[in-house]
Amino acid sequence: MEDVMEHIYNTEDFQLKNTAVCLGKFDGIHKGHRLLIDTIKSYKERNLQTVVFTFALHPSNLFSDTETELIDTLPEKIEKLEALGVDTLVSFPFTKKTAAMEPEDFIKKILVEKTDAKMIVVGKDFHFGNKRKGNVALLKKLAPEYGYEVVDLEKIATDNEIVSSTRIRKEIKKGNMEKVTELLETPYAITSEVLHGQQLGRTIGMPTINQAVAPHKIIPPKGVYVSRVYLEDGIHGGITNVGTKPTVSGTKQLGVETYIFDFSGDLYGKVLKTELLYFVRGEQKFSGIDALKEQMYKDKLYGEQYIKSHQ
Repeated sequence: MEDVMEHIYNTEDFQLKNTAVCLGKFDGIHKGHRLLIDTIKSYKERNLQTVVFTFALHPSNLFSDTETELIDTLPEKIEKLEALGVDTLVSFPFTKKTAAMEPEDFIKKILVEKTDAKMIVVGKDFHFGNKRKGNVALLKKLAPEYGYEVVDLEKIATDNEIVSSTRIRKEIKKGNMEKVTELLETPYAITSEVLHGQQLGRTIGMPTINQAVAPHKIIPPKGVYVSRVYLEDGIHGGITNVGTKPTVSGTKQLGVETYIFDFSGDLYGKVLKTELLYFVRGEQKFSGIDALKEQMYKDKLYGEQYIKSHQ
């Protein structure tokens, strides 16, 4: 059984020992983040604990009126980091007080005294501390005094563009799910509880599961997607509608509704992961149930063919 990752959340009261730590926002856990994590894991042979150091609040959400939508909810982020074999996640409090901390104080009090960092791994453009005055040069300058080493990594680029969470959010908003999968190295996913819906799918022979989307999570365009759902008996293909179900009156809440291939059973109350693999078509309003049923069967056929050809 894998060790469970320790999560230190929204507190300055912690004490770690002998760590290799990488720092960043870590939203989405993309190619660049994975390089940072692979680098700290390479120091396990020195008996260093691997630590991902990030913030409980996305930094831009403290200083901006517009909230940054996140690729991953906190449970989704934890699941990814645990799967990558990280020992400890520090979700450090990001408040006006901690944001105003001088860079030298952050290094001494947080990275050295509390985190006991022996290796610090960051991207070359990493900034921290009051007014983002701290940088790689400062980390390196203070390294001899505090007894840690610094590794600064170049950003990863694909198609002559840096891989970043900002870029991935733009691709999600365009519905370019295959590009999102390439940049994240795993598909965009929604992990949430299966809720009771209107059970319309049952009446047309295509029962679906309904899942709500967390308030601050970024959502791709409304429409139909080829999907993959993780169940106890394995991974199933599916077809997922993202939207407000415009044909069915009485609901306006945005959510995802999935018809799972080759499955029948009760999933209410279970927390499931649904990955969106490919954008099939935009949301449509149909003349009635028969037209909707016909299109759903076409979508199902398309989804089955897509899954088969991408195995």
